[in-house]
Amino acid sequence: MAYNFLIAPDFSPERFAGWHMFNTLLQKRSGHDLHLVTPVSHAEQEDSLAKDDIKVIYANPFDAAKLIREDGYRAIARPIGKSDEMTIISSAGGNIKCLDDLNAGTKIAMADNRDVKLIGLRLLEAVDLSEDDVEFIITETYQAAAKQVVKGEADVAFFIAEIYHSLSKLTKSQLNVLIESNIATISHVILVKDGFTQADDIAKVILSLKGDADGQAVLSELGMTDGFEPIDDEDAEFMIDLMETLLD
Repeated sequence: MAYNFLIAPDFSPERFAGWHMFNTLLQKRSGHDLHLVTPVSHAEQEDSLAKDDIKVIYANPFDAAKLIREDGYRAIARPIGKSDEMTIISSAGGNIKCLDDLNAGTKIAMADNRDVKLIGLRLLEAVDLSEDDVEFIITETYQAAAKQVVKGEADVAFFIAEIYHSLSKLTKSQLNVLIESNIATISHVILVKDGFTQADDIAKVILSLKGDADGQAVLSELGMTDGFEPIDDEDAEFMIDLMETLLD
């Protein structure tokens, strides 16, 4: 029997092969058949969660809050030293060089990611801008958001920091970083469905990947060279509470 393993759609395109390698190794070492589900947008993720029996999820912290508190999932692991940060960027050739250059009516391009939106809006409070003061342009990908900024169709873009830093040198040469968050304690987590009897087998493999060359190679492909650490219900609730406090 195959069990569905969903990966949140907010990872760098260069990590796509790494997730397939991760899934292949996880299947081999756990002895369980896992079907990798890779939605391309938050809407597609929600559709999959509604229609499919998802047993394992690599979830962003915003979605994890609902999945844990309402949908019957629990956290088992999180990447070590890999917090979720976001970046606000503008065009290198434009007039917006710092946050203070932003005014009411600012157009913000971004992919559909609520974490990034909420953290970005929190950063904009420093220049007295709220969601009512700005206009969001939702794009299919973060690369498309960057193009909007470069072409002058948006004033700034909200980016997952890792995805911004993975852009080509040519693309980044056309962009300017206004600010990057430094929250540090909020990260993606691996969740399992309550009652999933293979959860312990899956967790054991995930937590042991750093211990050998094959596992380390997969972690490197994912940009998670320090591997994963266990997270219990108390740790997960603390992270969710902290995130909600930051975003209130």
